[in-house]
Amino acid sequence: MSTILQINSISELHKALNLEEPKHSLITIINVCDVEIKQEIIDVKVVTNLYCIAVKDVPCGLKYGRTNYDYENGSLIFTAPYQALIATETQEKNEKQGWLLFFHPDLLMKFSLAEKINQYNFFGYSTNEALHLTKDERNTLNNLISNIRAEFTQTIDHHGKSLIISNLELLLNYSKRYYDRQFSTRSPENKSIAVKFEGILNAYFEKSVTVGEELSLNEYFSGKMNLSSNYLSDLLKKETGYSTKEHINNIVLKRAKNKLLGTNDSVREIAFSLGYNYPHYFTRFFKSKIGMTPSKYRNVS
Repeated sequence: MSTILQINSISELHKALNLEEPKHSLITIINVCDVEIKQEIIDVKVVTNLYCIAVKDVPCGLKYGRTNYDYENGSLIFTAPYQALIATETQEKNEKQGWLLFFHPDLLMKFSLAEKINQYNFFGYSTNEALHLTKDERNTLNNLISNIRAEFTQTIDHHGKSLIISNLELLLNYSKRYYDRQFSTRSPENKSIAVKFEGILNAYFEKSVTVGEELSLNEYFSGKMNLSSNYLSDLLKKETGYSTKEHINNIVLKRAKNKLLGTNDSVREIAFSLGYNYPHYFTRFFKSKIGMTPSKYRNVS
C-alpha cells in the first residue's frame, strides 16, 4: 500500500509544509512560492479533511486519485475533504507562483453554503482535468482571494466571517461558470472505485434512502457496486486512505454538524434523517467523534 499522509487541520497543514502558524484555524491562503516539495514527499498520498482551491502560473506534476492532472499555466484545481492528492515533481521555494486556498468544512457552519457546497460538482473525484483560466478570469479570482485574505488576517467577528463566506461563495460561483464553460459537454471516463462510491454515497444522503434494518450501510453500498463489503473497503482504503465505514462516518458527521447549526430540527429528527433508527446511537456516535453530545455542540458552537 502507498504511503498516506493524513492532515486533519489547517494547523497540521502549515506544519507539514514548514510554514508559520496560520492566522485562522479554519481557513488559510498559501503562496505557492513559499511551498517546497522535497523528494521524500513525492508519490505520497496526501489526504486532508479540507477543501482546496488552487491556482498555479506554471506547469507542475500532480496526481488526483488515480489520474494525472493536466495542469498547465494559469490552471485551477479543486479538491474536497478525504480525497487523495499526490505530488509527482519536486519544487523549490520561489520556483513557482500562485495560491492555495484551504478551508475546513466547519468554516461554513451556520451559513447556507454548508449545504450548497455539495452542488459544486468540480469538487468531485470525477473531475480529472484542471480548469484553464484566461487572464481576466485569473484576475477576478485573484481579487476575491485578496478580499478573503484581508478578512481572516484581522480579528474576525460575525460580520467579518460573513464577508469571508460571501467572497468564498462568489469565488465558487465564478469557478462554476468557468468550469461549466469548459467541461459541461464532457462526461467522465474511466471512473475509479472512489468516483463511483462518492456518487452513490452522496445520492444516498441527498435522497434519504431508507436501508432495511437487516442491511448495514456497508452492505448497502457494496451491493450497489456489486462488490463484497470487505473488498470495497480494501479498495477504498488503498485509493483514499479511508475504509467504507470511515467514508460513511465522515459524511454523516459533516451533515450532522450542518443540521445542528443550520436548522432548528431536533436531535431526534436529525438522527432519523441520517439513517439512525435509534437516536441514542447517533448521540453516542457524535460524542465519540466530537467529544460532546449533539445538543451541547449546538449550544456552544
